[in-house]
Order: sequence, then structure tokens, then C-alpha cells
Amino acid sequence: MMCAMAQRVKRAFTYRFYPTPEQAEQLARTFGCARLVYNKALEERSRAYAMEGRRVSYGESSAMLTAWKRTQELAFLGEVSSVPLQQALRHLQSAFTNFFAKRAAYPRFKSRKKCRLSAEYTRSAFTWRDGELTLAKTGVPLDIVWSRPLPEGAEPSTVTVSRDAAGRWFVSILCEDAVRPLEPADGVVGLDAGVTSLLTLSRPIPGLTDAAGKVANPRHERADRARLARAQRALARKERGSNNRAKAKVRVARVHARITDRRRDHLHKLTTSIVRENQVVAIEDLTVGNLVKNHRLARAISDASWRQVRAMLEYKARWYGRELVVVDRWFPSSKLCSACGVVASSMPLEVREWVCAACGATHDRDVNAARNILAAGLAER
Repeated sequence: MMCAMAQRVKRAFTYRFYPTPEQAEQLARTFGCARLVYNKALEERSRAYAMEGRRVSYGESSAMLTAWKRTQELAFLGEVSSVPLQQALRHLQSAFTNFFAKRAAYPRFKSRKKCRLSAEYTRSAFTWRDGELTLAKTGVPLDIVWSRPLPEGAEPSTVTVSRDAAGRWFVSILCEDAVRPLEPADGVVGLDAGVTSLLTLSRPIPGLTDAAGKVANPRHERADRARLARAQRALARKERGSNNRAKAKVRVARVHARITDRRRDHLHKLTTSIVRENQVVAIEDLTVGNLVKNHRLARAISDASWRQVRAMLEYKARWYGRELVVVDRWFPSSKLCSACGVVASSMPLEVREWVCAACGATHDRDVNAARNILAAGLAER
């Protein structure tokens, strides 16, 4: 059977880069100015709404920015590219739009110590020529490590530069890419998320699961817990405000970055394999925010990163012509016998295997749940 035609999608390609001292200084100033503009605009919008009962538009915020640049106190805003400052105002506008639509909480001020250091450049603020990227007011092209090529003939529309807490610099290049759906597959699978096993599939897949259909949980945070604890103890001993404390803080951030990178890499490989092998994937609609309120399991649930698994499955299924079915969170997948359909009266979390009182079938709790999720997903289709 012929594959469907390729679809054009906006896709971000992220790379590490190594700025010169001059570029690092200019970008650090840009990060600070963008944060300042965001916070001042948020303060003015909040004041106008509280004192006058009116909403401030993006156009009014942009006019405020022009006025701020003309003052002696904020004249330094003119030393960086104006585009990241305008983008900060657009992000604030989006935050208010989501708030008034009841999709998000009220926008919060960006902290100098806690917020993500980033700046967004649109097409008028960077030059892309012969595979080299030059940002406005940075002088020379960025020294980018091209870990993978951009799509052939790609023309970046937006570039986002960021620096993480570990001191690493990244550039995210947004451009159009052609994603071709995969050949139709025969497989269908149900997924049950867990802690002991990261995922349990309704059927085993060679090379991906064990004989029971379970994917081992690598527990990346637990694997580096001792290293993280040592780094955090060293940080706690350093004097506040000292250079040694700043260095110790970076060492802690590097351990966190290692955990995050390994987890993301593993989840990408896992979800890609699941999507390639199956035409229909059924999952449960878990409320992770509520589940992590259980303090005994919160750390393990966060390490498993169920929300990230679902997000990856959603966009990969959309890209590659697969179907992702989400089963209602109240569906009794663990208590329902997949052989006869009788629901057990109770199923405590510590029970990992059980015998159906109606038909006598013996079930592994997770495998049974995965099979029920698949059956419910196929029924919902």
C-alpha cells in the first residue's frame, strides 16, 4: 500500500553552540533585558487592571517599550536587539490570552535566579547564509555543533537561544520539515504506565519488552541519586554569595542535566519504537498532577515522566499516521478481568497478581490492565 503524502510541519532542531566571550556577554545582556521588559509590562498591565479596570493591549505595551528606551534609566535597552524584547511582550500577551480564556493561571513575574534564560529572534533579527547563523548585534556566526543536519533547503523562521543552569548554550532553530507517514502497520497495543515497570504492553514486542510485555524502568534519577546528594551537600557547605557556591551550584545543575538528558533520550527511543510497530496505541488518561500528591510515590512518578511519554506519543502518532486513543481515567483497568469481564470488588496497590473469583483466571495486574486498556480503546474508536 502506498504511503500518504508527506505533511509540512513546523519543527524545532536544537543544537549546542559555543559563544565567544563577546557573544556570551551580549546574549546575557539580552536575556536580562527581555526579562526586565516582560516584568515591567506585566507590572503595568496588572496596575491598569487593578486601578482602572482596563486591559492593556500588545500595541500599548509596545509603545511603553519605546518610551522606556528614551528614558535615561532604561536607555540600556537600546544596546540589545529590539526583536527579543518585542517577543517577550508577545509571550506576555499570549499568557494573558490563556489566562482570560481560563486555560492558565495569572502570569507571574520572571525571577532572575529561577526563570529560563532565553531570547527569541524572528527572521528580521538573524542572518542564515551558507549554513551559518548570525544573530543581530553578535558580530560573527555562532559556533554551532551540527549534531544532525537541518532539512534540505530549510529556511529558519525563528531562532531561540538559551543557556541552562549547567552553563550549556543551546540554539533552537524552527523551520518547516516534510514528515512522511509510515507504512500502515498491523499491530495494535495498549499501554499501562507504572513505576516498577515503566510501561506494560498488552502484547510483548521482541527487542523492546520482556516475555511478559514489560519495559524495564531505568530509574535515571535513582541511578544518579548518590552523585546528586554529594553535589547538594557540597553546595550546602558553601558560603552564600561566594564564587565557590556558584561553582557548586553549576555542579548540581550538571547532575540534573545528565538525568534529564538520559531520560529524554530513552523515552524518545521507546515511543518511536512503539509508534513504528503499531497502527493503534491505547493509553490511559492519567492525572499526573494529582498522582504526585502522594508523597510516597511522587519521586518515582516524576522520574518515570508519564506526562512526557504521552506528549511524545501524541505528536509522533500525528506525524506518522498512527492513531492514539485515550481511555477515560475512571475506567477500572486493573480490577476488570480481561478474560470474563467481571470487575473485582477491590484491588489494593500492593496486589501485583490476582485470581478472578468468577472464572479462575490468574492475572498479572499490569498485563491485565494493558489488555483492558487496549480493548476499551478499540471499543471507543
